[in-house]
Amino acid sequence: MRRNPSPAAPAQAPRNRPGPRGTLSRELIVDAALRLLDSSGPDAMSIRGIAAALGVAPNALYTYFPDKTAVLRAVVDRLIGERAVAALEDAGRPWRQRIHDLALELRAGLLSHPGAASLVLGAPMDGPQALALGERLLAVLIDAGLERDDAARACYLLIVYLLGFVALEAAEVDPTRPAPAEHERVAARRAGFDAVSAQTYPHTAASAAVMARYITTEQFTWGLDRILDGLTGPDRTAR
Repeated sequence: MRRNPSPAAPAQAPRNRPGPRGTLSRELIVDAALRLLDSSGPDAMSIRGIAAALGVAPNALYTYFPDKTAVLRAVVDRLIGERAVAALEDAGRPWRQRIHDLALELRAGLLSHPGAASLVLGAPMDGPQALALGERLLAVLIDAGLERDDAARACYLLIVYLLGFVALEAAEVDPTRPAPAEHERVAARRAGFDAVSAQTYPHTAASAAVMARYITTEQFTWGLDRILDGLTGPDRTAR
């Protein structure tokens, strides 16, 4: 008797098959990239790594971003964040206070992601949040009395100071772990200076207490105030 052939087993769907467009979004991709940044550092933020974290094939990400550089730009824009831009918008507050609020907000936000400093330094700041930040900061500096060209140069100077300060702070910590408390970092730095020979480096040894506090909010605001003093000059009054 002729047997009927056994029914074919249903074909298994390929793993990591890209789902419909609605299962992903730019926001979800940036969320996953930030989680990788916090857990494994900036080197882990590859297209393959982000796709694996989301459980999709790498090609699924290209529906939303043309390449890795575009993803990194979006992450940088997220790190800048709406709160930093909002710090500049209250025209009822003195201009210097608004710049202080912006600087402290950005510093705190970047240091909450220890791997963010190298990422921000290595990716263009040209997303919507970055452009909004630059526009608001220019407006505040013009309101402070600077000519438009000087305000543009001052804007760049302030961003360079902020990112440079944060980069030096972040360099002292493990990018995959939360940064130690400020007082703990001061104590560790002071211990290092205490080991320096006072005979060979007398000025360094004598300044150890101050130099150990380079990583503090106190030092950050001290430098920021010196920059603002220099930009506006002794004959200008903060409004």
